[in-house]
Amino acid sequence: MPDSPIDAALNPIELPDIKAGASCFESNYRVRTGDVDQQMRLRFDGLTRYLQDIANDNLEATEFRVTDPFWIVRRTVIDVIRPISWPADVTLHRWCGALSTRWTNMRVRVTSTHETNRFNPEPREDGLIETEAFWINVNDQGMPSRLTDDAFELLSRSTDEHRLRWKSMNTATPPERSDDDRIHALRATDFDPFKHLNNAAYFAAVEDELVDHEDLVKGPHRVVIEYLRAIEPGATVTIQRRRESDQLQMWLREGDQVSATVTVTKRPL
Repeated sequence: MPDSPIDAALNPIELPDIKAGASCFESNYRVRTGDVDQQMRLRFDGLTRYLQDIANDNLEATEFRVTDPFWIVRRTVIDVIRPISWPADVTLHRWCGALSTRWTNMRVRVTSTHETNRFNPEPREDGLIETEAFWINVNDQGMPSRLTDDAFELLSRSTDEHRLRWKSMNTATPPERSDDDRIHALRATDFDPFKHLNNAAYFAAVEDELVDHEDLVKGPHRVVIEYLRAIEPGATVTIQRRRESDQLQMWLREGDQVSATVTVTKRPL
């Protein structure tokens, strides 16, 4: 799909906006019943599939598919400002918010136009979700690799931040083991062609926990997930969690190693 202009005035929070005058990549999807929870809210695993799809579409629409084809996600930040629910159409705008020679922060703005039907007859305010993902360019051995000059030039058109550095946003150290820790069952369908747990599958574990913390997602909220180690088929994943005030923390562990960390936090209105 072609590059598209974007309305910078939509973003009321601190994730970086697109550089004035720059364009971005656009894609559109239909929210399906398989993407939403029992309250018809777009689930995080459903949203993550949209983010993966637009990343793949964006890659295929450029020469990156040949020159810079391998990317892995290190972190995803999701700011739900106005929730998206079914039925609806969603529009995604994707651009580079910051970069360095080996990695980028890719921004995706998700907006929705809500509809009504017999199952959800009440009018709802159109949805708005802001996201940012830290993507690492890797070689065919999975090691961080320099972007090609053409890729760097194209990505840098939408941002003046060209010295991006990694800094963790989550607490990597889990609490002590307890009887409240639980095993999260993995399915064959959770794994991608490279035998790594699909990014969306991590959010299935988050959704399981949010059933007991619905207050966190009733209003604006932020989710941050950081992927620390790949989870492969046959793994036994233990989930530890801790609720403190308006924040839920989660640690996904494989044995003694933390594979991913998650925080879900209420945001001020």
